[in-house]
Amino acid sequence: MGMPTFALGAVAVPIFGLGFVDAALIIVLVNILGVLPVCFFALFGPKFGLRQIILSRFWFGHYAVKLIAIFQIITCLGWASVNAIVGAQLLKAVNPDIPGWAGILIVSLATLIICLLGYKAVHFYERYAWIPCFVVFLVVMGAFIKSGEFDSLLPLATGPSERGAVLSYIGAVFGFAVGWSAYSADYSVYQPSTRSTRSTFLWVFSGLTFPLIFVMLLGAAISTALVKNEEYQKHYENAGVGGLMAAVLTPNVEPGFDKACLILVALSIIATNCPNIYSVSFSLQALARQTQQVPRFVWTIFGTAVYVGIGIPGYNLFETWLETFVLSTGYWLSIYVAIALVEHFLFRGGLRGFSGYDVGDIHKPELLPPGFAAIASCLVGVVGVALGMSQEWYTGVIARLCGGEGHGADVGVWLGFAFTFITYIPLRAVEGSCFGR
Repeated sequence: MGMPTFALGAVAVPIFGLGFVDAALIIVLVNILGVLPVCFFALFGPKFGLRQIILSRFWFGHYAVKLIAIFQIITCLGWASVNAIVGAQLLKAVNPDIPGWAGILIVSLATLIICLLGYKAVHFYERYAWIPCFVVFLVVMGAFIKSGEFDSLLPLATGPSERGAVLSYIGAVFGFAVGWSAYSADYSVYQPSTRSTRSTFLWVFSGLTFPLIFVMLLGAAISTALVKNEEYQKHYENAGVGGLMAAVLTPNVEPGFDKACLILVALSIIATNCPNIYSVSFSLQALARQTQQVPRFVWTIFGTAVYVGIGIPGYNLFETWLETFVLSTGYWLSIYVAIALVEHFLFRGGLRGFSGYDVGDIHKPELLPPGFAAIASCLVGVVGVALGMSQEWYTGVIARLCGGEGHGADVGVWLGFAFTFITYIPLRAVEGSCFGR
């Protein structure tokens, strides 16, 4: 529950050109779909006591998993930069004299301190940090209702342009929700091995769907006021989504209380960023034997420096950066999820539980999948992504067909999943018969 979730809801109207009704339907349905892989991967943490990137060796093999580690590193650092930018926008909304780079540094250093204290500190902070943030979002909702600016009847577009916008927003929301799959097991790893899979699944599902849907819907509702309210537009142009929230609070709450609310929400970015920066060290260590020898705290500091370096120049391009990154996250994770699901359910008897896994194999490359089928399927999945992606710098052939003229529809997530899923089944069967593993 944090400001990046609000931001994705808030761009539904100004960036994707949707009305509240179609945005709301997408937010509810796609978030439910997107968290299912996260819940699935969380089941492995208590069973095996392994981090997500190490678990991935069961599906990709000892060597191919290094490619996944690279993508996971990019995901963690990219999300960290997006989150830090949102925090900086909020601080700028509180005090216009705070430059974007300073806000990013404040959020990043606070996140670094907590991550350096270890898992227990991260877990303790995450357990309570959502509470003041939830209270602030309730205040924002009440202030917005009081303002009377909500416009649920924005005219819905029709035709290819609307279809393109809807499909692209579906991809963005899915990429946001499924993004937790990259390190899901990292945060269930200390649960008792006797914990029932149903309990783990339901707790993760409820813990993700409620904040994602509630906060994203709030952002989408408030963004409807941008169409007609010039004051909201001015705040949004000056300080992004932080300014948009300030536009709601300032005229509708007591003086000073609005700034307190904005500061609390800005600090919530720390809780959002901790999993990214804590988990990135595991992926960096999984790259090679040499990187394993570097202490995790060094990688944590290194990761912080990298995402600060990304976030500062990206501050003034936030909306474009957010759209591009959530879609890109969805691209590679759709490929990752496809291979993991096929391997688990078809080749490891996943319908019968976890009996198809031997945790002792995890450090024995000769007992793990060779990885050839996984790599080949990933490459085919990338072709699917390329055909279906719609970004400012490139629009695929199928994406152009799905959207209006000059407006592609981003279906890269779904084509990437389909191409990978269909390809991996026969390739893995052949690989298994040839190598016996």
